Amino acid sequence: MSELDGWITAVCAELGLDPALAPDAVLDVARDVAHGVARPAAPLTTFLLGRAVEAGVPLDEATARISRLAAGWHAAPDVPAG
Repeated sequence: MSELDGWITAVCAELGLDPALAPDAVLDVARDVAHGVARPAAPLTTFLLGRAVEAGVPLDEATARISRLAAGWHAAPDVPAG
C-alpha cells in the first residue's frame, strides 16, 4: 500500500466515508483545473467534485464535465474574470 493509499484509507475511516473512490480521477481533475484555470482552483474544485458526487452525479460524469470546463475556460469570452 502506498502512502497515498494509506492516507485515503485513514481519512475515510476517520470521517466514516466509503474508501472506494478513484484517486486517479480526482488527481486528474485537479491537474486539469490547475493548468487550465489557476492552481488555487484545484483544491476548491475537488471539494466541489465531492459535493457533486455526494449529490448523486456519477464520478466519471462529474470529472469529465469539470475537465471540459477547465479546458475551455480561457476560451470562454462570456465568463467573468475573477
